[in-house]
Amino acid sequence: MIRFDNRDVGHSAHFSHDQALDFDALATALKSGKRPDIPYTLDDMSNDAIELLDALSIDRAHFVGRSMGGMIAQIAASEYPERVLSLTSIMSSSGNPTLPQASPDIMAMMTQPTPNPFEDEAGFLAHSLSFAKRIAGTSYPFEEDAYQALILEEVRRAYDPVSVGRQIAAIAVSGDRRQRLTTIKAPALVIHGLDDPLFVPACGEDTASAIPGAEFMLVEGMGHDLPHQLYKVIADGIERTARRNRHAFTE
Repeated sequence: MIRFDNRDVGHSAHFSHDQALDFDALATALKSGKRPDIPYTLDDMSNDAIELLDALSIDRAHFVGRSMGGMIAQIAASEYPERVLSLTSIMSSSGNPTLPQASPDIMAMMTQPTPNPFEDEAGFLAHSLSFAKRIAGTSYPFEEDAYQALILEEVRRAYDPVSVGRQIAAIAVSGDRRQRLTTIKAPALVIHGLDDPLFVPACGEDTASAIPGAEFMLVEGMGHDLPHQLYKVIADGIERTARRNRHAFTE
């Protein structure tokens, strides 16, 4: 299994030389039909994944993406059919502009400035945990200690709050992918939580309906998170989808 940091996060190259994103200017440009000047797009990030396979001398792979990663995997499956053996898109969307949007409070929590964790760790944790609780599902206990440990681990690994805005911008300008999704030939599974408040279930349904032959798995009680109680359900779905591509296991 290959798991990697997308560009602009973790230990991958950061675009720190670019200015902080002005969300108001971004929204104004999009509403007026103009394409904002941003440092990269989801297509660039999809190309990154393919180039990583090249660097590792891997011809083809099963692609699994979550949230923004699902969008990146969708693009890879549509643009590089010879490289993608199967696609699993989790808690993601098709980019259809008519789909219901996340509630304003969620968007505000994502885009508003947060305390610097190295100056105000308690304030940073309070904000991060509040957001994690807001997008979590309802059927599984919110394990605050585990989330707190994960948040602090991520901060210590790499902290670049401005990069999140650049990735939100990449999502915002990616546009409607439905036509591209119709060209996907790999076996596909779309997993979505019934309680997802960030990308509501209609986003998953729309994605699955656009991909020929895609399976749609709607998980009761799951939000925009992956509680450990669902790991086996998700893993079994990924394996089932991979095995639909018989060539992957016979060559």
